[in-house]
Amino acid sequence: MKSGKASKADEDKSDAPDTPPAVGVHGAEVLPSVIVETYNAELKDDEGFVGDRASKGAFTEILDNLRKTLREYGDDPLGEEKTDAIKRSKLEAILVKGEPAAAGLVMSAIEDYAQELTAVIRRFRRQKSWSSVERIVFGGGFRDSRVGELAIGRASVLLKEEGLGVELTLIRNHPDEAGLIGAVHLAPSWMFAGHDSILAIDIGGTNIRAGVVHLKQKKAPDLGKAYVWETEIWRHRDEKPTREAAVKRLVGMLEGLIEKAVKAELTLAPFIGVGCPGEIASDGYITKGAQNLPGNWESSRFNLAHELQQAIPVIGDHETAVLIHNDAIVQGLSEVPFMTDVERWGILTIGTGLGNGVFVNRRKGDGKNS
Repeated sequence: MKSGKASKADEDKSDAPDTPPAVGVHGAEVLPSVIVETYNAELKDDEGFVGDRASKGAFTEILDNLRKTLREYGDDPLGEEKTDAIKRSKLEAILVKGEPAAAGLVMSAIEDYAQELTAVIRRFRRQKSWSSVERIVFGGGFRDSRVGELAIGRASVLLKEEGLGVELTLIRNHPDEAGLIGAVHLAPSWMFAGHDSILAIDIGGTNIRAGVVHLKQKKAPDLGKAYVWETEIWRHRDEKPTREAAVKRLVGMLEGLIEKAVKAELTLAPFIGVGCPGEIASDGYITKGAQNLPGNWESSRFNLAHELQQAIPVIGDHETAVLIHNDAIVQGLSEVPFMTDVERWGILTIGTGLGNGVFVNRRKGDGKNS
């Protein structure tokens, strides 16, 4: 498992072209197509965790502070509604056809946030593992809004003006679906031979999603056409369940998806890929970073993989295999088929926090990406 800075040993691993992937190891460093050089880095400065300055909540705070300043000089162009209650769709509408003062306020918040995001990226780039990243993909809930897209676009311009030489791009699939699609790259494709779909889970601080991902291997052996065939979502943050209740609800979601897949005559692989916040040990325990999940998921007496295997021991005619990795990493893995033109790339997911990770494309003996 990797977090924080990459060591010399890490660099040696990324240079080894024929390092085999760790099949069946949770939080694995070497995956079928990439090496996960680092993830879940928690960088700090005098103000606290650097990533907090670029979270979804950071934008809300910036906008709220601007509104407070305007109230000192007159009316707030956004009215009386609390900032955290304003929907993204309303902000987008204001940008397109709102009153100039209101649109200017939203634009100012986007600019201030972009400046903060640029500073955060600059800080990450000072880490050895991030210093030679050629492209950064943005996912997470904030990316799924015009406001977020504009902020990321503005940060891209600022970085180019500084000559930092890193490309910023938006994740191709909807972030909610990318967090499920990426699970198909946790295991080698031969594990899915004879099957056309898998079960995937994306666990977040607000929602838990489960879905059936159709592989489309015949049309795209690199799994570049994989898509979410069916999904279920549960906003657990509103209900504040216990850990046990959350797992029970998740198992129920999976059982419902299995039933739908069987009725549709899909052949599910006996595999469940899971993206979960925090650092994931090789035995499936979450060592830290799961504080936003319901209950204590970092307990030495709780192993999510074991819980899922006990609840769903068999899929089809075979014993169920469960693989867990960090949620930002899994979301980033959805981009694997489209990153063959670079060697080293990163993922930043803007949500409750700032998920992050760096990938190095694996190469086979012929020098081509695997």
